[in-house]
Amino acid sequence: MAMPDDHLRDACGIVGVYARGEDVARAAFFGLYALQHRGQESVGIATGDGERIRIHRAMGLVGTLQEEDLERLPGYVAIGHTRYSTTGSSNLRNAQPIFSQGPSMELALAHNGNVVNALELRRELSEWGCTFSSTGDSEIIAHLISQAPGSTWEERISYAMRRLWGAYSLTVMTKDALLGIRDPLGVRPLCLGRLGSGWVIASETCALDHIGATYLRDVEPGEAVIIDGQGLRTVVRREAESGRAPCMFEVIYFARPDSVLDGKLVYTSRMAMGAELAREHPVEVDLVIGVPDSATAAAVGYY
Repeated sequence: MAMPDDHLRDACGIVGVYARGEDVARAAFFGLYALQHRGQESVGIATGDGERIRIHRAMGLVGTLQEEDLERLPGYVAIGHTRYSTTGSSNLRNAQPIFSQGPSMELALAHNGNVVNALELRRELSEWGCTFSSTGDSEIIAHLISQAPGSTWEERISYAMRRLWGAYSLTVMTKDALLGIRDPLGVRPLCLGRLGSGWVIASETCALDHIGATYLRDVEPGEAVIIDGQGLRTVVRREAESGRAPCMFEVIYFARPDSVLDGKLVYTSRMAMGAELAREHPVEVDLVIGVPDSATAAAVGYY
């Protein structure tokens, strides 16, 4: 069973907000604005008000969403996604967040990464009776979690992590809870921040800065956190046998220079790379040009 129009690319922006008394859809919107560099194909926001999940998705940039769209997304928990294709063609049916309904729960999911055993899982889930409306791997993850055996989040997420191979940083929401999940290798970044008495989860710290949230820490590789009426807690912590494998392109290219990855400012890391290149390959020059723009800091360090 092939997923048509597959092509591999690998960067999306995700955000999650849990904050009672706040306009969480608007907070997610501005968080996505700060993550626009991670994807320009489609945008979407889902919210929960304790009773139901609402989702609005559109093709184009984050600014495609209008004031009336945000007004139709009430609640105190939200997730958002701005897409750059990983698997699946660029059309509205592949836009996120993805909705999934299981035997005992409904959820919406936003995904950054690429699952390499997606076709195998899709065949298995189809045998379980799941139907698919998209051609991407994100809907496979959503169904896998919503259909997972177990009565607790620890059991469901542990099961999903055992089955998924590849890269996945996720924000997942129910009608009244928010989860952040990162694969055991930590390929894609995911960070955690505080917004007043609420919480924010995002691909990069620049999203936290943009909405006035305070960066607390990264979601660790193999960690799943849940935020609900009881506050924040870790429900799963699963380490990879082969250790961590963060993608080097996050530091070199994907991430915004004012974001912090693994405790280091991206701009500073890129400058250090340029300085190291100058030590290893010194050349007397009058001008150093960074190409593309993400290489500007490295060019400054080299010069």
